[in-house]
Amino acid sequence: MDIGRLIRDLRKARGWSQGRLASAINDRYGTTLSREYVSGWERCKHEPGPFYLRALSVVLDVPLAVLENELERRTFLTDVAGAVIAPVIASDLLTVGFAARLNGGPSGDEWEAKLATYGTQYMSLGAADIQRRVSGELVVVQQQLGQIQLWSVASRLMTLYAKTFPGSDGSKAVHWYRMAAQAADESGDEASRIWVRGRAAIALGYEGASLGVADVLGDQALAITDKPSLGLLNAVYGKAHAAALRGDRRTALELDGQGRRIFDSAGSHEQTSDYAVPWWRLNVFRSLLLARLGDEKHAVEAQDAARKELPAELPRFATHLELHRGLMLARSGDREGGTAYARAAMDALPPEKHSLTLRMLMGEISA
Repeated sequence: MDIGRLIRDLRKARGWSQGRLASAINDRYGTTLSREYVSGWERCKHEPGPFYLRALSVVLDVPLAVLENELERRTFLTDVAGAVIAPVIASDLLTVGFAARLNGGPSGDEWEAKLATYGTQYMSLGAADIQRRVSGELVVVQQQLGQIQLWSVASRLMTLYAKTFPGSDGSKAVHWYRMAAQAADESGDEASRIWVRGRAAIALGYEGASLGVADVLGDQALAITDKPSLGLLNAVYGKAHAAALRGDRRTALELDGQGRRIFDSAGSHEQTSDYAVPWWRLNVFRSLLLARLGDEKHAVEAQDAARKELPAELPRFATHLELHRGLMLARSGDREGGTAYARAAMDALPPEKHSLTLRMLMGEISA
């Protein structure tokens, strides 16, 4: 498959015009790319060079290898979970769904193993890569929901799928978070009911998006039980971030204290899974929270604590901490310096490692 068709399909999947794609690259990189030049790419009059391939990788949220390599492009588009470009894979998804129905699909233990794998992969893969894989899994598990325990699996997959959309896109992320909560309720599993709500609350609160929904889902988790758990920990910090962004310092600090007490009972030993909250990740939550509150002293302490235990194979989270410092600079009055500091941190991270959340934080700093 030629690169021009792929660029066109990825652009259309986002509902963007050629001009909008050009603007996204220009806004991100300070270039002067024209709509006509994008049209030239799509009509194969010329191909993007290395710089623009990296830029396209970032703004279209697709692995760089897919744009660079014809075999990777073909694999990307024929992957049964390649729902980023729905018209191309609709037939394959239907085939997989009916095959799962006819063959019975994976067992409960096999689904739990899949979830564990996705939890680890989410920490290092880009949103587009996770999205296309999980979309196929959702088609399969949908065919097995006659087994009530698989509603729990479906709810956790839905939560992961929701996280591949910007939290500000209420028509997608919030829709899937709410569906995940309903699916967890169908399972009757208390741990899943709390976890999916808490994970949605921290995702939205951390991103600074749909704060009302973050509060509602966080409150629902807290209403189910007060027993310490990772789901409850996520819910509390989701609400804390929402309070901080509204300027309610007292509530944010009270929730921070509550969250630290929950962590003392329920913190994780697992270090590299999205389903875990070890010490370093708790401090990533706190670092941004305290930066938003303007508490530089304690924010820096949280950043230093996170860096001491942050796994080397997760450089994206080190970039999160650098963006928190950029936010502190901007909030102290040095908006230009804070933005430049954060931009340098983003530029130091390979574009294929950029996430939707990092880009939203970059927007918060610039604003």
